[in-house]
Amino acid sequence: MAGLRELKKRRTRDQLVAAAVTLIRAQGFDKTTAAQIAEAAELSPRTFFLHFATKEDVLLANAAERTAVGVAAIADARPGATVGATLLDAVRRMIGHNDSTDAADGLAALRAELIATVPAVRARVAEHALTAQDELTAALCAGHGDDLDPVEAAARVGAVVGAVNAAMLAALRLGRSPAEQRDAMLRAAELAIDPEGTSRAR
Repeated sequence: MAGLRELKKRRTRDQLVAAAVTLIRAQGFDKTTAAQIAEAAELSPRTFFLHFATKEDVLLANAAERTAVGVAAIADARPGATVGATLLDAVRRMIGHNDSTDAADGLAALRAELIATVPAVRARVAEHALTAQDELTAALCAGHGDDLDPVEAAARVGAVVGAVNAAMLAALRLGRSPAEQRDAMLRAAELAIDPEGTSRAR
């Protein structure tokens, strides 16, 4: 039963996201309301607010799940893996998650456009990014114990997350294809971890 409930929840959320993308594309973010999104998805406003606190949060529909993918990857790192290798694997899995969710349904492209033009969206995305970095940093510290200073862990995670996000936004704004966006994000992660390209991960 739990599996069926989760599937229904996912389908409902996907309906709301699809409706939001269509409406915001058609009439703009500011003119789109939560009630309109719910109506377009053939759902009630109450259902909308069961899934999202605000319409800004629709743009981050898969963000918490993507962070969880990264945290799980860090926790599952092979014994003896370096910090760089652990981070790179986590980022690869998170990018794979993005490929199958936000990039596939147009949410990533829309979010990038709105970050540049809508202060409320930019603030909400930045808030989530900080939360995600904290969770990834905590996971990295837990996995590497005394071998990694918490400040260094935060710096490493921040560098990688910042590089990946910057590459994604640049690729989207340049009209690059989803495959090119993915390559840009992966390359950005590699550069952040190993700027000189002397190894795949340190």
